[in-house]
Amino acid sequence: MNRTDRLYGLVEELRAVSPRPRSARRLAERFEVSVRTIERDLSALQEAGMPIWAEPGRSGGYVIDASATLGPAGFTLDEALAVLIGLGTLGRSPFRQSARTAARKMLAVMPEGEAARARALASRVHVLESEDETVVPPEFAAALRADRVVRIRYQDAEGAESSRDVEPLGSIGKDGQWYLIAWCRLRDGVRAFRGDRMLSMEVTEERPPQRALRAADLAIPYGRLRSVVED
Repeated sequence: MNRTDRLYGLVEELRAVSPRPRSARRLAERFEVSVRTIERDLSALQEAGMPIWAEPGRSGGYVIDASATLGPAGFTLDEALAVLIGLGTLGRSPFRQSARTAARKMLAVMPEGEAARARALASRVHVLESEDETVVPPEFAAALRADRVVRIRYQDAEGAESSRDVEPLGSIGKDGQWYLIAWCRLRDGVRAFRGDRMLSMEVTEERPPQRALRAADLAIPYGRLRSVVED
């Protein structure tokens, strides 16, 4: 059994007996490997975000949340390389922290040799960035996923500050800049707010009404708007 199959097997074995614990020794006997290998595999699964914990004591062992499942890990080398490169390009984006943890999780559940090779190949790919650090509030990503009205303090190109309640509709990235596309209640229309001009953001408890975002609403004079999720 290769490591990827064993990781899936470990998850299913622990789920089958949850919430009872299973000792590392018994798991080692089940998969015909050493206890050290099992502990290393379980550590990799924990790094990948699996809700596995150890219960102490003579009758203790490892326990998993029965609702947990391990996502697909059967990447080819080229697929893993593409994912690492894609996540690496988000290093200055509002999603940079999640991109880092996603890369670690993917590598954690890959066979060790393939993960090392993918990491080595990805290290040869570089991104040429501006020396100016673009700072985007960490709440930017939360604003997109929260489905709530967001209150922002914004500074425009002329330096004028304003406070606005906006309804997030999406985001656009271009040339290292990230824009929050939202229905602006102050202007009563769709506006694009540049991430590095947001002085503060607060996600409120108010749910906005459903609005459809059309490309025509953005009035982009150049380039082609493309979703990052393609059919």
